[in-house]
Amino acid sequence: MENKNTPKKKKSFFSLLLINTFGAGKKKLSVLEEEQMQGPVKTIIKNFTSNKLSMTGLILFLLIFAVVIIGPFFMKLDLSYTETSQQNVAPGLDLMKVPSSLEGKAADISVGPTYTIAVSDSGQLYMWGKTKVTNVLNLKYVPSDMGKIKRVSAGFDHILALNEEGKVFAWGSDRQKQCDIPDKVQQLTNIVDVIAGYQCSIVLTADGHTYFFGNDSNNDYKNTHDYQGQIVKVAVTSDAVLGLTKDGKAVYLGKQTNGYTRVPENMGKVVDIAATASTMAAVNSDGKVFVWGNLSERGEGKIPEFKSKVVGLSNGRYHYTGITEDGKVVAWGFDNFKQTQVPASVNSSKIVKVYTGYYQNYAITDTGKILTWGLKGYILGSDDLGRDILNRLINGGKMSMTIGAIAVVISTIIGVIIGGVSGFFGGKVDIILQRVVEIVSGLPFLPFAMILSALLGNSLSSNQRIYLMMIILGLLQWPSLSRLVRAQVLSEREKEFVTAAKAVGVKQLSIVFKHILPNVISVIIVTATLDFATCMLTEATLSYLGFGVPAPQPTWGNMLYNSNNSIVIQNYWWRWVFTSIVLGICVICINLTGDGLRDAIDPKSQER
Repeated sequence: MENKNTPKKKKSFFSLLLINTFGAGKKKLSVLEEEQMQGPVKTIIKNFTSNKLSMTGLILFLLIFAVVIIGPFFMKLDLSYTETSQQNVAPGLDLMKVPSSLEGKAADISVGPTYTIAVSDSGQLYMWGKTKVTNVLNLKYVPSDMGKIKRVSAGFDHILALNEEGKVFAWGSDRQKQCDIPDKVQQLTNIVDVIAGYQCSIVLTADGHTYFFGNDSNNDYKNTHDYQGQIVKVAVTSDAVLGLTKDGKAVYLGKQTNGYTRVPENMGKVVDIAATASTMAAVNSDGKVFVWGNLSERGEGKIPEFKSKVVGLSNGRYHYTGITEDGKVVAWGFDNFKQTQVPASVNSSKIVKVYTGYYQNYAITDTGKILTWGLKGYILGSDDLGRDILNRLINGGKMSMTIGAIAVVISTIIGVIIGGVSGFFGGKVDIILQRVVEIVSGLPFLPFAMILSALLGNSLSSNQRIYLMMIILGLLQWPSLSRLVRAQVLSEREKEFVTAAKAVGVKQLSIVFKHILPNVISVIIVTATLDFATCMLTEATLSYLGFGVPAPQPTWGNMLYNSNNSIVIQNYWWRWVFTSIVLGICVICINLTGDGLRDAIDPKSQER
């Protein structure tokens, strides 16, 4: 039988804290347990954790803080990156969401910037991804009565289709007449292929002739090139055309002399060609791959070693894929969306055909299954320069919080020093310092910050302007804190422990900063917490007005600034909604935390 006189095991502070904070029907603490919880720090923690609203705000803020601090280590930010083909892509991960009804039936697939079009072996069209390429143009609206389609080609913002009767159809953007099919093309009956490029269209006939229509000023193409009647395949860059002849030669079909015209010599018999936005490639009958053109650091020219013979090529925006004679897939080039990282599931299958375009890849197995890899989409969409909003939101949050934190540190140091000295010494020192406080307080905060930023920031680099922003916010934010510190010091300096310190010869500054300030630290913490939210909002406001951190360095403020027009607000809501929500939640959570700290430190403040 249990001895009633046996003393109960003493609970730890943290176990009592958990009991007091969480769970319905919380156990009421005994007098001894209440005493155990006492003490300044423990009392503050107890009071704060009992405030559910403040605890919720703190937890949400810590989650956001953790994401924006840890996130940039995993989501690297390239300030120089832009991609016109990915402008204003709506949120979603459906760019490679292949319709299940197409499995085992795909006869042809062509990939556009944010959409894919395919045709089944029965001639039926399928389309998926983001087909709305502008706020007024949606490629899902296809022409009617096209008959049985056998070939499709996706361009930058238009599509070509060829039916089994050899008739060509075009839809999408026609600003450069790339969808305006010439009469002579409409009269052809032997068309075997269609190629949609950047603002241009090309058709290829069975007798080896090519016909071009669209933007001939941007695309270097010669209608009367020397290889008419010999072409069996055509590949296009963003501004040039490459052809493959019947006798196995890769030939340039333009009239200018440029990087594309330097076609490698002694390639032997070429069996396939391809072209990215800025390079051209060919593979010969021995499986050797050649790449030339406007080679850059994106890596198209860095051809890897192949374990087996390459027999076919396909191209994306800045990368190539090849299929080997044993049904394996190889890839190289730009890899920002892992489009060159061929999954093990692909190379563990027998691949019979690979379709590549922009940043997506589709591999068809010998059983008809469609395997995909590359860019699936953007969780929060992309902006007007094709940049991932989620990436910029996380990296921009880190910058916004850093600016706010440094500004608060600066303002807190200034406010504590001026308030402490003013309150302790009084007299002329107090009068002079309070006049300084009144002058700074009298300055119109936002206009003055804008003027300083405009005057001092024009000749500075991006990093220097960031430092300037921190300093400006810190120098203009301290007066309210200094007044609070002064008031507390005026009260504390009359107490006995200060008199005792003076009596034993403690220096006056030591009394201020070692004896008095620790007793007003609660006021400093609460004010600094609330000022943190204010500094973040002020930075966002300045950046929104164009006086803050300059692009391309993201902050939450300049992300909103870049969305400041009616077209974006109405048509591209994701560019401002997510940033506004995160900024709003963050500021509200900080304010809730600050209010909770104030109430926990001074419970009587709730009565006032």
